[in-house]
Amino acid sequence: MKKGSLLIKNADYVVTCDSQDRVFEKADVLIDDEKIVAVRGQRYWQAAGITSVGSDERKIVNCPDDDEEWQANEVIDAKGMIIYPGLVNTHHHFYQIFTRNIGAVQNLELFPWLKYLYEIWKNLNEETVHYSTLTALGELLLTGCTTAVDHHYVFPEGAGLLIDRQFEAASLIGARMVATRGSMDLSVKDGGLPPDSVVQTIDQIMDDSERLVKMYHSAEPYSMRQVVLAPCSPFSVSADLLRESAVLARELGVCLHTHLCETKDEENYMLENHGIRPLEYMERLGWVGNDVWYAHGIHFTDEELDFLAETGTGVAHCPVSIMKLSSGIAKISEMLRKGVKVGLAVDGSASNDGSNLLEEIRVAFLLHRLAKSNNAPTGYDILKMATVGSASLIGRDDLGSIDQDKAADLFMIDRNQETLIAADLDPAAMLGTVGYKGKTAYTIVNGQIVVQDGRLVNIDEEELVVKANEAAKQMLVS
Repeated sequence: MKKGSLLIKNADYVVTCDSQDRVFEKADVLIDDEKIVAVRGQRYWQAAGITSVGSDERKIVNCPDDDEEWQANEVIDAKGMIIYPGLVNTHHHFYQIFTRNIGAVQNLELFPWLKYLYEIWKNLNEETVHYSTLTALGELLLTGCTTAVDHHYVFPEGAGLLIDRQFEAASLIGARMVATRGSMDLSVKDGGLPPDSVVQTIDQIMDDSERLVKMYHSAEPYSMRQVVLAPCSPFSVSADLLRESAVLARELGVCLHTHLCETKDEENYMLENHGIRPLEYMERLGWVGNDVWYAHGIHFTDEELDFLAETGTGVAHCPVSIMKLSSGIAKISEMLRKGVKVGLAVDGSASNDGSNLLEEIRVAFLLHRLAKSNNAPTGYDILKMATVGSASLIGRDDLGSIDQDKAADLFMIDRNQETLIAADLDPAAMLGTVGYKGKTAYTIVNGQIVVQDGRLVNIDEEELVVKANEAAKQMLVS
């Protein structure tokens, strides 16, 4: 007899995203505390990825009879449900959710967009960061994301312990969080974009980075809290800050993250001020390797993609944001074929106006179909990008698939609803090809139910709406 803390039984499909790309029918998932104990089904087939585009062949494998009894303290009858691995969001800016849908910036590109919004973001404090984090994580959990990477790099003088408040919010709502301790040391007076009041000295940044890593970072399997060092971008930080951040991160055993090759303006800035392209600049400062990933990566050359693949350096793809800011289209098809590590991300809620990784999956599928036609990733490829691909990007081999000994992170969709009629002929591709615009029936993080029947379990949603709106108004008018 197998025993656990939670048994999910009778699921119509379990899309595992495992190393064999198996999709189980009539399946059960047994969870014990924070990890998956076992998965079984009546039969399975292999989902179609980029190497099997155009193939209609689906080889069905009947599973051996398994009459062993599974028992758990809690049981969910998942009849009518499709189960997916928890999505992993590899780049976000939670604080920006209080400045989404501002008319003055809706048609601006990155540099003028940033300059306008910095004048609002300089009003951030602990309360706004706490409630913006709850707001962003709430939407992510309701739409299947179980692990979120947040890049916070705006630290107004006297604003308080902002990332500490983010970890408090993540614990309260039940999300797995990776906080990237962002930073900027070049302000308007130095030729940068942000106001003087939101940048810090290198000593301040290094001291707080080390404090946060020692206080919150856990490299243990199934860790709910991790810290990454993340200077904002090559045009808002000095070479010294980038260099010292890389040294400190490796001393402390944590990863590195930043924006790179996002716009042509950035590329021109680097060529004019440093005489080299952005990636070469970062390489000289120690910013390549399997402990580094960049947000966006739109304007890499083919030779640079080869270099990324060789060094294990990764890219967080943010399709909705790059479309809204008219930044360009990342070469995702080429990255996947060359073996570059790629994950999916929402990016800031002010350059996206939402925090929904399910939406990113469908937009990514459609964007690259438009750009690459038959050479584009399949719907299942995009799902894997948002699960095991994203997990690999941030250095987590314990996340991203429904498989034995992986973290018990998953979400469930009820297929018996009007919007999904005849949509689930290929459940592995469905989130990309058809999309899903509703809330999850269940979201489970580390074995704990955090969304049930489309409602957050651990917080009062109505109270959050009131308090978050109040915090947003205070920031916007101060």
